[in-house]
Amino acid sequence: LLSLESSVSVSAHNAVVELAKAPGSAGLWDSFSFGLEPSALQEGLFVSEENVDGFLGTAFCPSPCSQSAQESQPLIEVLDVTEDRIQIRVE
Repeated sequence: LLSLESSVSVSAHNAVVELAKAPGSAGLWDSFSFGLEPSALQEGLFVSEENVDGFLGTAFCPSPCSQSAQESQPLIEVLDVTEDRIQIRVE
């Protein structure tokens, strides 16, 4: 992390943490950990095509699915991800 460019903004009902990657760091972040104590952290996922596919896959079929159930699953494609929105197509 590049600590000088990272920041925190807190309001009555929200908190925003902006993290900046160090110059030598490359690639997308998949997940992050958060919590009140280091011993009790929870995992959060960044919005990415892989994370959305995984989340929606478990939402449609939460337990191990049979082959026929998997074949009837909708096709989910992440078309666009920006700061303001995510565009997903489901067939």
